[in-house]
Amino acid sequence: MAASSSSSAAAFLAAVVAISLLASPSSASRRSLSGATTNTEFIRTSCSATTYPQLCYNSLSAHATKIQTSARLLASTALDVALSSAKTTSDAMIKLQQSHGLSPRQSAAMLDCVEELGDSVDQIRQSIDEMAGARGAGRSPADFQMMISDVQTWVSAALTDESTCNDGFAGKEMAGETKTVVRGKIETIAHLTSNALALINAYATLHH
Repeated sequence: MAASSSSSAAAFLAAVVAISLLASPSSASRRSLSGATTNTEFIRTSCSATTYPQLCYNSLSAHATKIQTSARLLASTALDVALSSAKTTSDAMIKLQQSHGLSPRQSAAMLDCVEELGDSVDQIRQSIDEMAGARGAGRSPADFQMMISDVQTWVSAALTDESTCNDGFAGKEMAGETKTVVRGKIETIAHLTSNALALINAYATLHH
């Protein structure tokens, strides 16, 4: 009887332990969850200093595992996102420019915009390549400052090209669905590029 009671108690204790293990995440899981939270909070905090913080967070939070808490990776990823958006929009505008139904004024503005976006894509790509060397061993502070200055110049130029593209669709004669769609896409690219520049500037201040 005592043996049976002892066996039942042991079985009950084992069941309680098993349930508690299932109900509580492992220490490794807790560390993983904590790390993911830290990464996303780093992105949210960093994005709060940009002009378009919600867009910044929305566009970068999906890359939290890659970025972790690195200011360099945050800025580089922001450039990647801006580049992807610029390339996609440029391709779409090339097709739209070739379509029928555009007025001569719209077609000319579209053609100019495609060229300006092409320049913007090249400048952002140059910035990404240059940023990739920021982690190089043995880089002196002077070399770093030269690198970051080049990146800031290129990204600023890309932002100017995007703004010029958007300005090309100003005026009543450009009114219509085409203007609304194009300007919306260009503004998104410009906002992403602006955020990338702000994060690059923040990264630069860490090395002063």
